[in-house]
Amino acid sequence: MRLKKSLRTLPVALMCLMALGSAGAVAQKRFMILRAGRPDVKVMLAGAVERTNGRIPVEKADTVKSGEILDWTITSMNEGNAPAHEYKAVGVVPPGTQLVAGSVSADGSATVTYSIDNGKNFSTQPTIEERQADGSIKKVPAPFSMYTQVRYEWADPLNVGSKLNASYKVRLN
Repeated sequence: MRLKKSLRTLPVALMCLMALGSAGAVAQKRFMILRAGRPDVKVMLAGAVERTNGRIPVEKADTVKSGEILDWTITSMNEGNAPAHEYKAVGVVPPGTQLVAGSVSADGSATVTYSIDNGKNFSTQPTIEERQADGSIKKVPAPFSMYTQVRYEWADPLNVGSKLNASYKVRLN
């Protein structure tokens, strides 16, 4: 008796599974449609220590000594299926280092801005308030030792299959 009841419920269960399978296929198709046209930017950071005998990758340098320069390169590649608009990349100036003046560069027409407050605000030339001899306060350019981030912004989209490089150097204190 139980076997007959189980066999009668089998077609109902199969129909439910087929309906769920169809719904799953529709959901998967809808997901694929929604996913179509999305950028997928992969970002890689590579560093090298500049030494008299050449550039040594950071991971192969035993120790980095005070005064040595680290050259950081951010590579961004769009592996998606749509351009990345208003693309930005941010490089960190690690604690214990100082940004090297004039060392910032980027592919394309990137706008470069800097932060002195760990990324809360960015400016092409950050300023600080400095008390003058007469007691007044004057805004002056922040020293490079205060820089905490470098931000690169591209007006042109990062197209599918394209890559952008941005670099900057820091000196170990």
